[in-house]
Amino acid sequence: MPYSYQKYFAITHHTEKAIAKKALYKALIKRTVILILLGMVVNGLLQLQGYEHTRFASVLGRIALAAFFAAIIYLNFSLRQQLLIFVGILLGYCAIMLFIPVPGYGAGVLTPEGNLSAYVDQLLLPGKLHRVTYDPEGLLSTLPAIASAMLGIFTGQFIKMESEKYNPSKKALMLFGVGALLLTLGLIWDTFFPINKNMWTSSFVLFAGGWSMVLFALFYYIIDVRSFQTWTPPFIWIGTNSILIYLAAHGLVGFDTTAKFLFGGIMNQVSIDWQPVILWIGILTIQLKLLKVLYDKKWFLKI
Repeated sequence: MPYSYQKYFAITHHTEKAIAKKALYKALIKRTVILILLGMVVNGLLQLQGYEHTRFASVLGRIALAAFFAAIIYLNFSLRQQLLIFVGILLGYCAIMLFIPVPGYGAGVLTPEGNLSAYVDQLLLPGKLHRVTYDPEGLLSTLPAIASAMLGIFTGQFIKMESEKYNPSKKALMLFGVGALLLTLGLIWDTFFPINKNMWTSSFVLFAGGWSMVLFALFYYIIDVRSFQTWTPPFIWIGTNSILIYLAAHGLVGFDTTAKFLFGGIMNQVSIDWQPVILWIGILTIQLKLLKVLYDKKWFLKI
């Protein structure tokens, strides 16, 4: 986002800025709606099984909503305010999950069926829930997912910052240090609000975000600072068509059937324990070949 919206922040005239913001909002809303609909398609929307059998929440929907609200915060608040909102989201989510009672269970119950997030899903989320009593991409747990998206914004702003005090090597080192700090804070928070992806707990935001930042710092140093880039094209192919390959891998293309057809002979030559390994290597090989062809032809799915 810091790179995508840099033209907006360069605008100084009030009227032009208002027009640009309106255009950005329209683009954000359009992208959010499209991703939510695509997520429902992945869940089987076009199978037309009826309202009660349709799962409305999805991974793409979670990404869409988290990115939308994170973008709104980024466009309208200073960095200091963004940090305060980030902390407020994590503390607020922890507080409501631990102290607001769920009917029939009480407060602070974090079982799959007794936590507040699951209760909100049961009460307000239309259609079917992915895990019967809750949905891992449900409504309330989208709130801390916004904080996860904001960690990416903070990282982008820091990388983009021009300063003689922070050269690229030092930026990589500092990002590594912040990532290690987030991991530590996440583990401390885990002692009373456990690291849990399904509830997207505040400790999970810090722990997962910490690992993401540590790995980002490592790859930033290797690829951008040290310029060891000859091994990176497969990641570029994936990144430039990430939504497309996600949709293809989740039902639109039978990669497993194709892999069995192409690599079935090799699979039959190894023990049954190793056959899934050969299968998934085959699936990955086919997917990367497809992505390379799309990249070479400059065919990208942009949303």
